[in-house]
Parts: sequence; C-alpha cells; structure tokens
Amino acid sequence: MQLMGVMATEITQFDYRYIIIDDQASTAASVLASLRQAGISLLGFSEFPHASGKAQLDFIAEDTEDLLETARANGLTLSDRKSGFLIRGENRPAEVMVDILNRLADARVRLTSMQAVSAGAGRFGAMLWVRPLDMRAAAKALGAVVNLYDVVDEASEESFPASDAPAWVAASRD
Repeated sequence: MQLMGVMATEITQFDYRYIIIDDQASTAASVLASLRQAGISLLGFSEFPHASGKAQLDFIAEDTEDLLETARANGLTLSDRKSGFLIRGENRPAEVMVDILNRLADARVRLTSMQAVSAGAGRFGAMLWVRPLDMRAAAKALGAVVNLYDVVDEASEESFPASDAPAWVAASRD
C-alpha cells in the first residue's frame, strides 16, 4: 500500500486479547515472562490503567488462539477476541499518520486510540483502535488487510482502547 508518496506501508487488522491484573510492578512482568517462556510471539503489547488498583494488558500475538490456550494453562482469563490495526512502514511516522487520520476522518470514523513510534533504521510501527462498529469502515478507508471473522460482536464496555473509551475520554469528546 502506498500512502501520500510513502512507500512500503503495511496496514493489517490484528486480533488481540486482554487481561485485567492488579496494578503492581511485578504482575505484568510475571505475566509476560510466562507467555515468553511458553513461546508466545507478541507483535505488540500495551499496558495502561483500568481502574483503581487495576491495569489492563493487551496482547497482540501472532497466534491469538495459541495465546488463549497458553493463558488458560497458566490460570489466566483473557478477554474475548478484539481487533485493531497494526501499521508498519518506512520513513517518519507523522507523514503516514496524517494520511491515516485524514482517511478515517473522510470515512467519519473516530479514532479511539493510536500509538506510533520510530523503530530506527528508517522504520516505524503503530497500533490503532477504532470502535468495534467502525472496524469495517476503517479497514475499507485504510485499505487494510482484514481478518475474516465478524467484528460487530466485539463490543465490550470493559475494553479500552478496542471498544468505547472510558467515560473520562468520551466526555471530553462530546
């Protein structure tokens, strides 16, 4: 896919699952260590506050079902499958992100969350979430490679950033 003259940009829909944990420094490290020890290959990971004393860990694995089985074997309860978009490319991320945000705006798709970072050597990566009901429109607007399952059933009041943002974010958007 080519965006605004920037070559080699890849946008794919990803599956992920999340877990809510106690917000202690060692808890996330322990969970990640158990997944690494089991051979789970993560494409991305995100941790952020969920509620008082709790954190949400999002796991974007190469094999989401293998992640689920491994988590269950380790006594962890993961969420239902959720989706977002993984963006990988060359050059500076701002150029591509501007084009992506404009495409979403033109499609009337509001962004829930996005993180982009330079990976060095002229490469960058980004993760992007929209509301579950907007996944199809966002995929079309972005020309993304899409998974074949039904994304409409992914809505969850518990999950941010994949579904609706927390009340403090939603209130500031209205």
